[in-house]
Amino acid sequence: MASSSSLRVYSRILKELRSMQGQHYKQSLACTYVKEQFRKNKVTGERYCRAQQEALHASQTYLCLLASTRNHRALHDLYHAKGERSTREAAGLVGLRLPTQPGGKGWEK
Repeated sequence: MASSSSLRVYSRILKELRSMQGQHYKQSLACTYVKEQFRKNKVTGERYCRAQQEALHASQTYLCLLASTRNHRALHDLYHAKGERSTREAAGLVGLRLPTQPGGKGWEK
């Protein structure tokens, strides 16, 4: 798997692992496994190798899983970490504003 697309996928997988696990991602089992699999599927003298194509597809799928997990965690923290919200905050999350009383009766802020 030494084509430019496989190297790009490899570096992006390591970047996702680094963002999820911090500075010590190199000692993780996931990083070790990814490195072993990429070393195992290096390009040989063959013209077309089905196993290499399958490995590239599996690595792209794993990268998609890691990116989707990171995005899900960010969205979950954004929308579910606050607890109970006021009506004004809930309306602001979806881009709405609460109506105001014309004339200023003094009860709205």
